[in-house]
Amino acid sequence: MSPKHLPQTGSADTPTAGFSLLPGEVPLTVRDAAVYLGVSIQTVYLWVERKQIPHLRVMGRNIRFLKSDLEPFRATFKQEVGIAKTE
Repeated sequence: MSPKHLPQTGSADTPTAGFSLLPGEVPLTVRDAAVYLGVSIQTVYLWVERKQIPHLRVMGRNIRFLKSDLEPFRATFKQEVGIAKTE
């Protein structure tokens, strides 16, 4: 009973490209990911273009993110920002 517009996770026999939905997890839009990461929408699109952020392509054009994949990315991102601070 999954909606057609959400990515399919496949079964144990058919692995997907390293992504798996946790129970109850809903893919985030670019706007939602930007808010979650505390950056602009343009920054998220730039990271997607540079393949620096884990993402899914839905129907070829739509970009979605899994919060479970963004958590480690967010942690490393915050560390890098913290290191770059000047006093």
